[in-house]
Amino acid sequence: MGTLNRLRLGVNIDHVATIRNARGGLHPDPIRAAQIASAAGADGITAHLREDRRHIMDEDIAGLIGGIALPLNLEMAATEEMVAIALRHRPHAACIVPERREEVTTEGGLDAAGQHNHLKPLISELRAAGIRVSLFIEPDARQLDAAASLGAQVVEFHTGRYAHSEGDERAVELRRIAEAAALAVKNGIEPHAGHGLTFDNVTPIAAIPHIAELNIGHFLIGEAIFEGLGPVVQRMRQLMDEAR
Repeated sequence: MGTLNRLRLGVNIDHVATIRNARGGLHPDPIRAAQIASAAGADGITAHLREDRRHIMDEDIAGLIGGIALPLNLEMAATEEMVAIALRHRPHAACIVPERREEVTTEGGLDAAGQHNHLKPLISELRAAGIRVSLFIEPDARQLDAAASLGAQVVEFHTGRYAHSEGDERAVELRRIAEAAALAVKNGIEPHAGHGLTFDNVTPIAAIPHIAELNIGHFLIGEAIFEGLGPVVQRMRQLMDEAR
């Protein structure tokens, strides 16, 4: 694996905050989790500040920016409130995701094509502030065209269908992601991927040469209960490196 082709690992620490919020108080601390992930080989930290603040809180964003050396990828809905928060904190990147209050987790990609007129001014504000803009989309040519038109520098492909399928269906999904990643690079957009990735299914995604970064959270935090966060991040890092 050459340095130029190194696949970055972004660790999502949302569900450390979920456990904290179940009881209130300050423990476990998502900033501490981010520091452990950093020491174990993570290249970035991802956190989703939801409208209902079900896991990450506003003060966590300030703590993450001040408490870790890694770049922060702030996942956020396309709302004026979230844009204002991003402009105040200036994370390295802002990944715009679809968000519905009733969902348990993000259930699919953003309809960048259908929401073009709504997204355009928000993305322009973020980019003008020096924030790298990413769109969390399905691996679909129409959505990629919209991302390019909107001026997004990055797209993150939703890998949920791939992760939750098997056999021929999984092979089809893998091919869709690989083709979309190649198309993104051709259009000058950096492709990332994430959602539902585990030790058992990450290797084929990590082997796609055009993908620059994987963002993984729920699985890593869940496995950390049994193995510890540092060793779990290290193992994921090793699997990703071996795939390249």
